[in-house]
Amino acid sequence: MINTLPLLNYIKSNHDIQAINQWRTDVENQLQEYFDHGQSIRDVILARSNIIDEALKFLWTHAELANSNLGLFAVGGYGRREMLPYSDVDIMILSEDTISPENEQLISTFISSLWDVGNFKPGISVRTIADCVTQATNDLTVATALIEARLIIGNKHLEKWPRRIVSQTWTDKTFYDAKMQEQAKRYIQHNNTESNLEPDIKNAPGGIRDINQIGWIAKRHFRVNRIYDLVHLGFISEFELGVLEEAESFLWEIRHHLHRLAKRDENRLLFDYQRDIAATFGYIREENKSPNYPIEQLMKRYYRSAQQVSTLNEMLLAFFNESVITPRLPHYQRSIEEINENFKLVDGKLAVQHHKIFSENPSAILEIFYLLANRPEIEGIRARTLRLLTLAAKSIDQNFRDNPVHQAMFMAIIRSPHRLYDTMVAMKRYGVLGNYIPAFGQIIGLMQYDLFHIYTVDAHTLLLIRNLNRFKEPEFAKDFSVVSSVFQRLARRDIIYLAAIFHDIAKGRGGDHSELGSSDAIRFCIAHGLTEREANLVAWLVKNHLQMSVTAQKRDISDPDIVRAFAKKMGDMEHLDYLYTLTVADINATNPTLWNTWRASLMRQLYTQARDVIRSGLGRPVDYQMLIEDTKFTASELLVEEFSLDEVEKVWQELGDEYFIKESADEIAWHTRAILQHGDNPEPLVLMRAHRKYAQDAVQIFIYTQDQPNLFATTVAILDRMNLDVQDARIITAVKAFSLDTYVVLDRFGTLLTDPEREETVIQAIKKALSQSDKYPGLMQRRIPRQLRHFDIENTVDISLNEALQQNMVEIATLDHPGLLAKVGGLFMMQGLDIHSAKIATLGERAEDIFFVTKKDGSPMTESEAETFAAQLKSALDEASNQVCSHH
Repeated sequence: MINTLPLLNYIKSNHDIQAINQWRTDVENQLQEYFDHGQSIRDVILARSNIIDEALKFLWTHAELANSNLGLFAVGGYGRREMLPYSDVDIMILSEDTISPENEQLISTFISSLWDVGNFKPGISVRTIADCVTQATNDLTVATALIEARLIIGNKHLEKWPRRIVSQTWTDKTFYDAKMQEQAKRYIQHNNTESNLEPDIKNAPGGIRDINQIGWIAKRHFRVNRIYDLVHLGFISEFELGVLEEAESFLWEIRHHLHRLAKRDENRLLFDYQRDIAATFGYIREENKSPNYPIEQLMKRYYRSAQQVSTLNEMLLAFFNESVITPRLPHYQRSIEEINENFKLVDGKLAVQHHKIFSENPSAILEIFYLLANRPEIEGIRARTLRLLTLAAKSIDQNFRDNPVHQAMFMAIIRSPHRLYDTMVAMKRYGVLGNYIPAFGQIIGLMQYDLFHIYTVDAHTLLLIRNLNRFKEPEFAKDFSVVSSVFQRLARRDIIYLAAIFHDIAKGRGGDHSELGSSDAIRFCIAHGLTEREANLVAWLVKNHLQMSVTAQKRDISDPDIVRAFAKKMGDMEHLDYLYTLTVADINATNPTLWNTWRASLMRQLYTQARDVIRSGLGRPVDYQMLIEDTKFTASELLVEEFSLDEVEKVWQELGDEYFIKESADEIAWHTRAILQHGDNPEPLVLMRAHRKYAQDAVQIFIYTQDQPNLFATTVAILDRMNLDVQDARIITAVKAFSLDTYVVLDRFGTLLTDPEREETVIQAIKKALSQSDKYPGLMQRRIPRQLRHFDIENTVDISLNEALQQNMVEIATLDHPGLLAKVGGLFMMQGLDIHSAKIATLGERAEDIFFVTKKDGSPMTESEAETFAAQLKSALDEASNQVCSHH
């Protein structure tokens, strides 16, 4: 019990109701002290509710309302006695009949005193019983508030009226249906998931509202005041109540800290607060763990708690619907269909034959999911059966896992033709998947503190399975045409599903998760009856699941040697096909906003080129001369009707072999046609078109101009100003000091090719900047996005020599922020380095870019020059990162 400072002492010593302000401040400090010294959050929020009651009773009496026939009610969270430091104080003044002018005057005095005191944030409604009936009939929010209305002071005869009004205006069914609809809308606003990176702990699935929802529906029907009272009525078990209360206390503690940090009623657990709140919960940095380990531990606890709450919300409300509402419907007749000795269908949902099924026949724990996955007509599992199932899942142990019947059943689920994703989600939700595969249990709720992985590891893994499943559906096949056809000809889909389950299973353990996960996978597969060859294929996919995305996004896949090296790692078409489908599904399940037709085109290009290498024989070296001749022949065929071969050859003589190795025949024809039509015009030539060959939303920009020292830096600075994000750049310098540059850009607005005015603006801006070669356009000053300010990424610079090209490869990893590429381009310019090509990859908050450079004379930097430049570049990146963080 918490004893707080008495209000009357303050009033007496100050002779003024303004003393309530100071009293409230002192009591808040007192409550914080109690909390800091280990008092439970439940006691603290109850004490806060009591002190507000005390203040309102005083002000009510002070306004001479004590003898009126009115009642003062607490509603909302205050009605439930759940008050956090900056919670709104929601009150209702209720009258039986029309309020007299005298009482209206007294109410006005009372309300003015509330605002004068200033330490309350009141939400006030003044209603008659008739008003309440009208408003409750038409407004679900009003009806919900009335259920929890609590008389603070005033007319005792009014005490039972609020609930009575709800009973009159809403039936069990209409209230239940309306609240469930409201919950579904709320879920949509939070992406229908408990695992948002910055969750709203009040309103998101698994948050405080989900616990309130159970209370509202049960209190409306059972006429109880507390969820605890539902235990005696058999609506909720002691165990379930314990889980809910523990989760609720945890959420209240987070909310308490959020209010204190934000100094307002804040419910979003933003990056801005996560580190501080993790520290208050005692999560500290550990040796050999990332700096974000404390945050990841806090969020893991939050996500697990949220999942428990949303599961109980679903289960208890379904139980209420099945046991209270549906049986009372007019003309209701229960339909029962026998399935076997363990299960039956009741109203289309699976139910156990009796309550001891799972204890007497443990294999039924998996059998229920086998039925769910293989019989599409089944609508789900009955709530009573779910409650038995979640308890039974805790009994899964090593003996259960080693049982050949259970192993065969698990593989039968994996191989089922219908709704594998929904079945796996249910297995995880009700505790079966995490207990059957303990390593999977370890990643439930595990988040990675970055903007690239927007789901927890378990949610991501199951979304990956969903994406693989979708490749066989016609509506998704049109968006993933190549990968869909590859997926549909895979000999064994169970192999790729197992690879999906294990690909990230070792995250959070330290060490290389691909290596550790592949060891887990091989043991599991052998135990579950796969041959050694099949188990090795699953393990290989787990070990190499990042290989294709890294190669496509970070290497120059127009270089035949890079493609050949990748094809050799694949070894054969079987490995390539499995890896391609796994990679595309994986990227889409990591962060759907990162998947665009440009990334799709890179994967598809690498797949088709590697396929050609495998088919023509891995042992055959690249015949560069033949490759160049073939490309020139195909390009000349596209030009022969407009220009003579002599004119074409004259342009081509100016270009080195590398150009014909790395550019496609279609692009060479496009460039050559434009150069010949441009003639001797001295002004820069700038063209753009859709990246037709591979990516619909990527735009190719071709620039032909006299070579100049700041060409790349100037161009990317202009593109950044024009809201275009560079994905790829290739700079070829012709013999006569002309530069042919091709940029692939993504348009932040998506209008570049459909808005001729904007297209012309971009072209003219580039031409103008390149004509003024002595003036560097400088960088646009743009606000750093809020989320980026919370990431501390170690800047790395790695410079190596590419022997074949005789160019330095400069790889940088740094925090992405507006204008980054233009800044880096400026640094190369100042060092007198020419950029020949660039590969740009932005992964969430992290930029990983690769540049191929030489000195002005075309030679690479020496080892010592590279070392010096790497140190200078890292220092510049550190300075830029510090500027970003200093905005926080």
